[in-house]
Amino acid sequence: MIPRYFFLTKGVGKHKEQLQSFELALRDAGIQHCNIVSVSSIVPPGCTLIPREKGLKMISPGEITFVVLARNSTNEPHRLVASSIGVAIPSGKHYGYLSEHHSFGQPDDKAGDYAEDLAATMLATTMGIQFDPEIAWHEKEQLFKTSGMIIKTTNITQSATGDKSGLWTTVIAAAVFVPKKIRITH
Repeated sequence: MIPRYFFLTKGVGKHKEQLQSFELALRDAGIQHCNIVSVSSIVPPGCTLIPREKGLKMISPGEITFVVLARNSTNEPHRLVASSIGVAIPSGKHYGYLSEHHSFGQPDDKAGDYAEDLAATMLATTMGIQFDPEIAWHEKEQLFKTSGMIIKTTNITQSATGDKSGLWTTVIAAAVFVPKKIRITH
């Protein structure tokens, strides 16, 4: 069960019930019809990042779907919540990393940079790339990419402000794995 592809998606939902706000966030992300199983943070070697639209067409209702999921909720009016998935893809046949980040009070760009930095740092340490962990993300990003060992980093982030009337507000970001489809012949 090694996925060949993965895609990134995000969503936000608001409702008086926390669970329903999560369901609405899944709908916004387009993955509400799947049986979601959370997995950890490894991108298998050769697993390709594809566009969301293409990935959504490759999954079926009721399918058991493996995802790396970042989720955050609030029912506090005007409270900023964010969820982000960071991605770091290596060159060659090495595995990559995904990271989940959930925060309060952090705008999209800050949460996204943090998640991307986290994924790239995890990958860099497994590949033996030397760097100062205290330098800013944009400096590390350049170092990682010029090493030739990390070819792509990105993130997907969803933030929202808590509903002014106190409804639950849920944000999600997800990396959704698409399995190899097996043809059965009789």
